[in-house]
Amino acid sequence: MEVKMDRKKITPVDIQTMKKEGKKITMLTAYDYPMALLEDRAGIEIILVGDSLGMTVLGYENTIPVTMDEMIHHTKAVTRGAKYALILGDMPFMSYNTSERDAILNAGRFMKEAGADAVKLEGGASVKDIVKALVKAGIPVMGHIGLTPQTISMLGGFKVQGKDAQAAQRIIDDALFLENAGAFAVLLEAVPAPIAKRITERLTVPTIGIGAGVHCDGQVLVVHDLLGLFDRFTPRFAKRYINLSEMILTALETYREEVLAEKFPTDQHSFHIDEKELEKVK
Repeated sequence: MEVKMDRKKITPVDIQTMKKEGKKITMLTAYDYPMALLEDRAGIEIILVGDSLGMTVLGYENTIPVTMDEMIHHTKAVTRGAKYALILGDMPFMSYNTSERDAILNAGRFMKEAGADAVKLEGGASVKDIVKALVKAGIPVMGHIGLTPQTISMLGGFKVQGKDAQAAQRIIDDALFLENAGAFAVLLEAVPAPIAKRITERLTVPTIGIGAGVHCDGQVLVVHDLLGLFDRFTPRFAKRYINLSEMILTALETYREEVLAEKFPTDQHSFHIDEKELEKVK
């Protein structure tokens, strides 16, 4: 059932207002028109065109190979489907790390070519100057700290971050750096819940959690994990609400069986011609 909601285009300011009013924020990934349309109808506030599409849609081993052109292509499809949610373009690896100029040009492509409303990038203190430059250029930015998939090799794999006092303090500091740099929100991934709670209490901007506990201002999941459409691995923090892959596989197998047995197509799925007209055909 479609959620009845105020059909007003959501902006970063609206997201910040939700934190002030104590309202939870929902965020999901989408990579194409049909999924964006459904998420928009469901009332999801933020749709992230994540570089996770490298694994979930394009079949890469990780997010590193994803290009700006691929991100722009998919973001265009999402913005055609979602008219009310805030559309967030995920800055891929090496699209912002090289210089402030490169970051502005690539983030600008998300806004100008793809119609995104904001961008997300990974890193804390190391990218604060880039965040400042983007915000100064008029591009809203969501930060992303904790487990940052683009630097997964440096982190030693998909592991919880901030488990000791020193690492936890670094994540808290990173969050403050991002807020001071002008980020309108901060995504916390695979961060211990008590640390995420402290960050959420200290920041005036919203926190969006993924594997960071219930105290964040909002939550995000990769939609393929939520729907059971990605079976290579399922993160511990992801909840599968339905197993669509099994349902789809059953439908595909049934289709094949019916074709082989000549049960499909039937008259119901076929077009006909008047018998008198048919007789005229040699």
